[in-house]
Amino acid sequence: MEAFDGLLRETMLATAAICLPVLGLAAGAGLVVAIVQAATQVQEQTLSLVPKLLCVGAMLALFGSAGMHLLARLFGDAIRAIPGLVGA
Repeated sequence: MEAFDGLLRETMLATAAICLPVLGLAAGAGLVVAIVQAATQVQEQTLSLVPKLLCVGAMLALFGSAGMHLLARLFGDAIRAIPGLVGA
């Protein structure tokens, strides 16, 4: 059970490390676009989507390999933890 708890904790940390920066950047871009739209009174829905897509795409292009390395390490840890999980 201890092996499972450790693996679950590591998985949650990896998920947060990968998702939170991307979601934070998308939220920041959305906030900036919302302020600009409120100031100019231009309420175009596609105008708010494009900057978010560009920011998220750039973030994934720049830091995607680091996230994949983190996931590969997590996968290796999960494979190594199998004997502890099944009780062998």
